[in-house]
Amino acid sequence: MKTAFVFPGQGSQFVGMGKDLAEKRLEEANAILGFDLLKICFEGPEEELKRTEITQPAILTVSVAAYEHLKIRPEVMAGHSLGEYSALVAAGALKFSDAVKLVHLRGKFMQEAVPEGKGAMAAVLGASREKIAEICKQVGGVQPANLNAPDQIVISGLAESVAKASELLKAAGAKRVIPLKVSAPFHSQLMEPAARKLAAELDKIEVRDAQVPVVANFTADQVTEAGKIRDLLIKQVTGSVLWEDSVRKMIKDGVGRFVEVGPGNILAGLIKKIDSSVEVISYVEIKG
Repeated sequence: MKTAFVFPGQGSQFVGMGKDLAEKRLEEANAILGFDLLKICFEGPEEELKRTEITQPAILTVSVAAYEHLKIRPEVMAGHSLGEYSALVAAGALKFSDAVKLVHLRGKFMQEAVPEGKGAMAAVLGASREKIAEICKQVGGVQPANLNAPDQIVISGLAESVAKASELLKAAGAKRVIPLKVSAPFHSQLMEPAARKLAAELDKIEVRDAQVPVVANFTADQVTEAGKIRDLLIKQVTGSVLWEDSVRKMIKDGVGRFVEVGPGNILAGLIKKIDSSVEVISYVEIKG
């Protein structure tokens, strides 16, 4: 039975995360970023930790520290959105020092890409991906952003388009449509300015071939080659996170055990919704 390590994205953060394992890595991040990330992670305030440009390096740092404490090694890795960067550090494709700077800038670029209030996201429960795609296309200005599980898909785009699509989806039989408290419409075409800026930053750092295959969000397929990794990280900013497809790809390739590496257990819950037969462990459970 193969093992996959999966790394969480934005939304899994909480004040106090990393206290028992990440102090050294957070001190390193402090020196790289020039502000006290360790204090924000350990003490908050929560509103500061929720800021996208803070959240992203915080989760990456805690996730990488958690990975370094594990004694087993996986056959494949993946990460949800931001978590893809954690997976690439663990796989040897990105240096930690480069990745923590990169995701700090990624968060900043995403926040700056769309004026506050212009964009929105909503979680759609109990509607097929085909129906969601059809209604998004009909409305325009909104697209499927996170295909998380069979009954959970997030849409993202212009605020008025997300509101219109939400009404149409409820009328079409969706069980629930929940507006999300987010600071920007992530994984939508509105993030194009952020993608361009990120591409320029990626050109400044070394991206290496991954030593362990990483299943990319944009393709739901394995990638190891440095050039493709760089390209897919740029496409990921405006493209959909194909999480359900990524998990199914890993299972098809023989993965029977998933270990969520990082704060929280959001991915563990999603994986169980995708396929309840696989073994799913969170780092918290491993530590007891």
